[in-house]
Amino acid sequence: MTEPREHHHHPIGDSLGQEADALIHPDVPVEVPPPEQMSLLRRLRQPRTILSIAVPLAIIAVAVAVNWNDMKEVPGLIGKANLAMILLAFVVYYVGFPLRGFRWVRLLRGAGYKVKVRDGTEILFLSWMVNCVVPAKLGDLYRAYLLKLNSPVSATKTLGTVLMERILDLIAIAALGILAGYWHFRDSLNDLPNSVQLIFTFGVVVIVVLILILVGMRNFGRRVIRALPLPHRVVDFYDRFEEGVFSSVGVRGLPLLGLLTAVIWATEALRLYFVVRALGFSGVDLGLSGAMFVALIGSLLTAVPFTPAGLGLVELGMSGVLINIFKASHPQAAAIILIDRTISVFSIVLLGAVAYIVSSKPRGSGIKVEQIAPSSASAG
Repeated sequence: MTEPREHHHHPIGDSLGQEADALIHPDVPVEVPPPEQMSLLRRLRQPRTILSIAVPLAIIAVAVAVNWNDMKEVPGLIGKANLAMILLAFVVYYVGFPLRGFRWVRLLRGAGYKVKVRDGTEILFLSWMVNCVVPAKLGDLYRAYLLKLNSPVSATKTLGTVLMERILDLIAIAALGILAGYWHFRDSLNDLPNSVQLIFTFGVVVIVVLILILVGMRNFGRRVIRALPLPHRVVDFYDRFEEGVFSSVGVRGLPLLGLLTAVIWATEALRLYFVVRALGFSGVDLGLSGAMFVALIGSLLTAVPFTPAGLGLVELGMSGVLINIFKASHPQAAAIILIDRTISVFSIVLLGAVAYIVSSKPRGSGIKVEQIAPSSASAG
């Protein structure tokens, strides 16, 4: 077992950008900021972060003002919702986090690091909170940083496991979304709306592009990097990163990872399904397949890194699908999205903020990580 490393307390940069430098220079000691100088709080005060939150909120506010006569109905619709169903949606959604933590721990095992599921889940949840409040998917970078901060691992290799996790997610989102849509519209496949056909096409393109990226990295990545006039440090960075990407997934371990990924995204669909059931709108019966179709479209839009948690884009995309395809009224779509996003984003911000304050991980208290052979891990 590898004991938690000691941390030498010197001054440290106070932004996530400087935390990224710690990833790029993994041999430089990672230093722990004093508790009163939480880098996340300072990041929230940066103009780019403020704009990434303020602009979509302003657009949403304008849309609400323009449709005010309809939007006045929304509080009343939400007030009639079945609280037990909303609670069930909340519970089902949060069941997904230990599953995500277990999956990431499996990927880390493939890369040669044995981490406790509890530690992996805690770090992952904190990274999700960061993704909900800052743009550019910095939470993914922050996850690798936190593991590096608390254990003597390669942050670059860890970042490779995070990328592989994201690729598994995007492939699953696109594939499950297509299957759910196909099942829901199976009786009218010859007369599909253009918007549904476009979504199907986009899903296929996403899957093909991601597979091509993986094939390209696997077969040509090192050759291209080594052929370019890059510093030796950059070449080493890429080597560790690629090792993390491909050693994390073994052929024998892939079925379990695939099953876990499918179950994880089923919790996303069930969350929306129970939200719709809680509101009980007549004429808006998505069913489980329709809920999965809409939920996965929203999840795919969160991958766009311009705003935290896809703020603005997700609301626009989900409302468009609910109104134009599933014939929900504007107030009904708004009520569904408001409750769903409260569970999937705002509850994470609230509970994540509590976890950030209570957890010892952001202060680098250290965790035990056992280093194992990557080949044997990925085989198992």
